[in-house]
Amino acid sequence: MNENQLAAKTSIWSHLANAARFGFWVLLLVIVWRAFVGHDVTQTNRDSILDQFQSERKSRVIAMIHRQESRSVFGVAVSTSIDIEDSEAVLRAIRLTPEEQPIDLILHTPGGLVLAAEQIAKALVEHKGRVTVFVPHYAMSGGTLIALAADEIVMDRNAVLGPVDPQIGGAPAASILKVLELKKPQNVSDETLIMADIAAKARAQVAAFVADILTKHLPRKKAEELAVMLSEGRWTHDFPISVQMAQQMGLNITTKMPRTVYELMDLYPQANTKRPSVVYIPLHGTRSANAEPGSPGLAGK
Repeated sequence: MNENQLAAKTSIWSHLANAARFGFWVLLLVIVWRAFVGHDVTQTNRDSILDQFQSERKSRVIAMIHRQESRSVFGVAVSTSIDIEDSEAVLRAIRLTPEEQPIDLILHTPGGLVLAAEQIAKALVEHKGRVTVFVPHYAMSGGTLIALAADEIVMDRNAVLGPVDPQIGGAPAASILKVLELKKPQNVSDETLIMADIAAKARAQVAAFVADILTKHLPRKKAEELAVMLSEGRWTHDFPISVQMAQQMGLNITTKMPRTVYELMDLYPQANTKRPSVVYIPLHGTRSANAEPGSPGLAGK
């Protein structure tokens, strides 16, 4: 290979390397744009729907939706739950709402910190205006505790609530106490005894709090019975309390979910995956505009 051929070959590889570098930076810019600019557009759409819903209802609308966002940090999506930041934000929104103005809370959550959930529930109970909680899919654990503070809970026909039994170190309080029923104190560790003491106190505290918020709408005896049922550990912590079951418990449950709530939920997608887990073709012209939807498009996402 002579010098001219070598120079030509080197030039080709140099051009290819430059093209590769250029392509890399273009791809990186596209990713950054989609992650940040795309997110801003989504948030703008969310705000628009909330403003529309607020105008229609003449209420203060608050959305607390915990899902995995498609936007992630270095490809890692983080699911969220009720925490102190949530309670601070909700309490601020309630504080800025006129006392007589209704509050609508759109709630989608697996639960979270008991303290934060109790703060939100207490503020809702004390609000003089009508409080409505909308549950399009699920409001478990601390989410259920918050929903119990509402004057009305609007649920999708297939949505669920859940028990509010406290969890200690990731274990159900009731199961920890069960150990002391099966074993004598001298046959269990000091750590288990301490956990059992905390579990007993936590269960009593949650039951008392739930009973207090339920007395806004139920007689004291009925409120206490329902509070014990929900907090004693009768079921597993992820047990689904259906609309029918919640109504039988005496809760004010309706299923007239506004379509706007579903439209808002569509703007909170789960994290991106290689392929969708459920695929469907939306049906057109098969539902009247005023019909009550069981779910958007007759199918889930």
